[in-house]
Amino acid sequence: MDFKQLQSFIAVVKYGSFTKAAQVLYSSQPTISSHIRNLEEELSTRLLIRTTKCLTITTRGMEFYEWATNTIKSRDSMLHGWYGDTKQMIRIGTSTIPSAYILPEILPAFGKINPNVYFSMNQSDSQKVIDGLLQGIFDIGFTGMPSDHELLECIPFYEDRMVIITPVNEHFLHYRAEKTPDLAAIMHEPVILREKGSGSKKSADSFIESLGMSEEDLNVMARINDQESIKNLVAGGLGISIISEKAAQNLQRENKILVFQLPEHTSHRQFYIVYHKDYIYRDYMKSFIEYVKQYY
Repeated sequence: MDFKQLQSFIAVVKYGSFTKAAQVLYSSQPTISSHIRNLEEELSTRLLIRTTKCLTITTRGMEFYEWATNTIKSRDSMLHGWYGDTKQMIRIGTSTIPSAYILPEILPAFGKINPNVYFSMNQSDSQKVIDGLLQGIFDIGFTGMPSDHELLECIPFYEDRMVIITPVNEHFLHYRAEKTPDLAAIMHEPVILREKGSGSKKSADSFIESLGMSEEDLNVMARINDQESIKNLVAGGLGISIISEKAAQNLQRENKILVFQLPEHTSHRQFYIVYHKDYIYRDYMKSFIEYVKQYY
């Protein structure tokens, strides 16, 4: 047996309903039922009698409920002492754009109304964030690409656009002067790409394919993991790149790069908050998830 099964059983007894227990635990009713069934099989004991009209707790079920409640209290007491009396930690895994340009807006705002919550944040590419969630390294993830893994909930919370950025020079100012810049011609310039596994790379690939081109058709000068390095190299004249419009805004305002909008059908991208479907989240973690969903 594990803690998730114990928490499912406690919630069913407390609320007298599998449906209500699933809602409270941010889980599904089949998952709650599976947890109870596994406990009963392991204990070789009927804990609950469920009919279409009512839910009854057996005598052994009440005994187990007292033990399970004390066990969860002991665990919570240990964790409370482990993490400190006042601080509540959320372990976040995040891809580049949310880390640099979105979470710096969200986290301070959430912190003002939840001063006892603090964050442990690790930046990586989207795929590694998803892997970290599945491995239990992170509580919550922020990615630039969705996950269809059956254990993860993946919800879009912020919409961005991809743009081409170029150096500010006479050559690219000529393109800028055109009523409809030739994006295909621009993409034949030396280009800097993101690493494989990033959401930005997948979005860039989609645009390149819409031009009837592939990565093999490009003059790739470098592959760089860091978004800020890419922007600075473009500003310095090494080549062009395709990046998030939000990431490009600061250098665009300073007139250090030129920005070219992509066609509507290829430019939009979503950022996602990702978390376990069956993870038993504490109240402050649930509050943070809901806050992010509503922030934008």
